[in-house]
Amino acid sequence: MSESATQRQPNRLSHETSPYLLQHAYNPVDWFPWGEEALNLAKKENKPILLSIGYSACHWCHVMERESFENQPIAELMNRYFVNIKVDREERPDLDEIYMQATTAMNQGQGGWPMTVFLTPDQEPIFAGTYFPPADRYGRPGFGSILTNIGEGWKKDQSNIAQKASRFTTRLRTALQPASPLAVGAAEIEDAVKQFARDFDTRYGGFGRAPKFPPATGLSFLLRQYHWSREKKVLAMVTKTLDGMAAGGLYDHIGGGFARYSTDDEWLAPHFEKMLYDNALLARTYVEAFQVTGENRYR
Repeated sequence: MSESATQRQPNRLSHETSPYLLQHAYNPVDWFPWGEEALNLAKKENKPILLSIGYSACHWCHVMERESFENQPIAELMNRYFVNIKVDREERPDLDEIYMQATTAMNQGQGGWPMTVFLTPDQEPIFAGTYFPPADRYGRPGFGSILTNIGEGWKKDQSNIAQKASRFTTRLRTALQPASPLAVGAAEIEDAVKQFARDFDTRYGGFGRAPKFPPATGLSFLLRQYHWSREKKVLAMVTKTLDGMAAGGLYDHIGGGFARYSTDDEWLAPHFEKMLYDNALLARTYVEAFQVTGENRYR
């Protein structure tokens, strides 16, 4: 929160107890906490919802606040077109999980925080992403442009937008229905391995392009598959990735531990944030790699 922000009138978040929400209490954005007041207002005024989810220790959450939520022209666009809701993912992990599923489904498996989700008044996703710069840069559309396009689009074609959001929600619910254990067989496992192979970065390891996150659970799955199939190409995806992460900047060679993600394809430039859950999962994956390969570098 900037010094000039303290001279403003506080918004509704000033009554919250979450440190993260209180950080936004003096934004010029007309923020609501998640609750009946905001959800009923969206329906009453027939306005789409802008849902922003983050947490106190999130670097890019603070960047987006400084660049956009403290930006008066952008705040005016937010207030004009949307009912704006701010959520602390550590207070509401249920909402975080629900809308992260939508975000990753809309972005080829990519997600993160701040999570930025545009919803119909019935809380169905229209569009979702993570950090957006205020203007077009970093290969990302500017937040101001996104606000205007979605806000004006809702005014002009809300019926079509609402129908698309409803169809997406139905597809997502179907995809997320828990499968019977009997429904996962050899064909499904083979399809999963093929998907990993399609996304695999043969030069640097990992899957997809930057930002690259350490794929601990995916690597554990591939190790188990190799244990049964003995397909060398399956093991190669694992070892290439583990070696690349351990040798590069993603790993802290002084203090130990892995950063949350790499900002480049080569695992060289880390985002300087370490998460306990990432390191717990990676510790297990490296131990499993040692058990499968016998290579001491994974101990």
